Amino acid sequence: MKDTTIACIFDLDGVLVDTAVYHYQAWKKLANSLGFDFSHEQNEQLKGVNRMRSLDKILDWGGVQKTEQEKEELATLKNTWYVDMISKMSASEVLPGSLELLEALHAKGIKIALGSASKNSGLILERTNLTHFFDAIVDGNAVTTSKPDPEVFVKGAGLLEASAEDCIVFEDAAAGVEAALAAKMAVVAVGEEKNLPGADIYVKDLAGVSVQQLIDLVVQKNK
Repeated sequence: MKDTTIACIFDLDGVLVDTAVYHYQAWKKLANSLGFDFSHEQNEQLKGVNRMRSLDKILDWGGVQKTEQEKEELATLKNTWYVDMISKMSASEVLPGSLELLEALHAKGIKIALGSASKNSGLILERTNLTHFFDAIVDGNAVTTSKPDPEVFVKGAGLLEASAEDCIVFEDAAAGVEAALAAKMAVVAVGEEKNLPGADIYVKDLAGVSVQQLIDLVVQKNK
């Protein structure tokens, strides 16, 4: 099997970079402006969830009801604060092992796509100097359904001209792992099995995985 027959699709937040802290700070600021707060534990439920669904959860936690128009305005306000925060990001915020793995994949000619719910992925990749590694970008601006629906990964594979059985997804959210499994793809989970059931490999960060491991994983699954 040639190296280039595998293709890799990466989630962004929590896998390549850690923007979760900025989402949390922006949502917390919004909740506080509405007169309530929410916990780190509750915030875990927002991982991999799109903006409007996250807002609905937060409003439920605060017992606050808003019209659809008001929700749109609140989501826009949160995003304005969030974009202001991530605009100050730098390459130093790339998570351990991420740059090295992207470089190794790139050196072997393995195609790489982004599969993220973020609508600000372009800005984040630019600020962290990762844009040039990606052959395709599928983010929140390019899909109509969010994870756990597999649309984001199916589109990523299509743009890479790769079959699902040759694709490996890198995820840190349960909804993302579920989406990858629904797309019939191999999954490397950044996190613990108890939080991310169903993945093929579990790592603390991308320093824990090699290109050869990825090739072997696809070979094994396709036997």
